[in-house]
Amino acid sequence: MRAGRLRRRVKIEEKSVVQDSYGAETITWSEVGTFWTAVEPLRGDEFLEQRRQGAEVTTRIVMRYLDEIAPEMRATWDGHTYDIVAVIDVDGRHRELQLMVRETI
Repeated sequence: MRAGRLRRRVKIEEKSVVQDSYGAETITWSEVGTFWTAVEPLRGDEFLEQRRQGAEVTTRIVMRYLDEIAPEMRATWDGHTYDIVAVIDVDGRHRELQLMVRETI
């Protein structure tokens, strides 16, 4: 992976569910870290392939491999929030992750 490609700082957050004294659940997000990434909107053919597979994936985030990244997390960048749909270890070599994400409204 070329380091020059990773020029966007993306924050990865983890969801926590806390119950208050009445039993109501409150969702909070805590920061896992901020990482250098590449944020790439999917091309037309890639977007159509993702739709065929049933996901509304619109963007790919490429970053160095980290073991703790999971689909239950979310990414934020430039005022946008993305739900992580899939985490792909490219070639299974633990060097690069591709996060397939869907922008939340």
